[in-house]
Amino acid sequence: MTPVTRIDIVVSAHELDQVTEALEGLGIEGYTIIRNVSGKGSRGVRNDDELSDVFRNVCITVACEPARATQVVEMVRPFLKRYGGMCLLSDAKWVMH
Repeated sequence: MTPVTRIDIVVSAHELDQVTEALEGLGIEGYTIIRNVSGKGSRGVRNDDELSDVFRNVCITVACEPARATQVVEMVRPFLKRYGGMCLLSDAKWVMH
């Protein structure tokens, strides 16, 4: 097992392409996307059954070397300021197959 930093990014669905392009620009080679994420935060409730992506959220999960986590956080910060969302970091272990 390899130590990694797990980064969970929740942003507005209409920002998905911009965020994934920025991740790839940082050299992040892989990520997982969970669509239609619902919850409640400082900007109110987000449901998973909205008609438009304007009011939907997605969760992007990244596993990277701990040293690269700061780059990812700084990249995502402007997206969070603009439309809300959250970014969580946690220590994890990558299970090689």
